[in-house]
Amino acid sequence: MGLKVSEVAKRAGVSTDAIRYYEGLGLLPEADRTASGYRQFDPEAVKRIHFIKDAQSLGLKLTEIGELLKIQDDGACPCGHTRTLVQRRLEQVNRELEVLGGLKAELERLAALECYSPAGSSVWPCEIELKRGGDLDGRG
Repeated sequence: MGLKVSEVAKRAGVSTDAIRYYEGLGLLPEADRTASGYRQFDPEAVKRIHFIKDAQSLGLKLTEIGELLKIQDDGACPCGHTRTLVQRRLEQVNRELEVLGGLKAELERLAALECYSPAGSSVWPCEIELKRGGDLDGRG
């Protein structure tokens, strides 16, 4: 016997809208319908949703996750493609860490500023430094 969309949602820890969305994207096989039109999902849908959520938590996109599921649905092992996607994601994370490292250094520099206002000045030294820091990334 199949599971109603609400039962799948509860077991998988997602909303019913998410399940419908995944089904619409083809990440979940189209559910059978009862005579009254209710979706009836195979219990395996819960495991599949857990896989989808786990892959998303690593930063994989739904299209990439769909590729992996299709390979598996076709009866092949998706490990090679998984490795490619994970390596690509790792490269993205490393680039993001480089940017964040620069941001961290700039924030630490600004946090260490001694902020005083020279007599008669309408500009604060920290304002000047914030603007100078903004110039480093082309926005200031």
